[in-house]
Amino acid sequence: MMSQKIATKVFVWASVAFAIIGLLMVITTSPESDGPNVVLLKLLFTSVIIILTSFALSVASKYLNSKS
Repeated sequence: MMSQKIATKVFVWASVAFAIIGLLMVITTSPESDGPNVVLLKLLFTSVIIILTSFALSVASKYLNSKS
């Protein structure tokens, strides 16, 4: 049960980070630039990976706890 709570907290914080990084990308990208900031893009994709992993762990933990 504890691992599900940890995974849920990680999911929430990673979602907040995703929103902040996404907003920073929108705000800092200018029409004259070649594309989005590479560092922010890497951070955005990193937060997506963390979100998906923590969601999967939360669901798996819930499923395994209901089986036992």
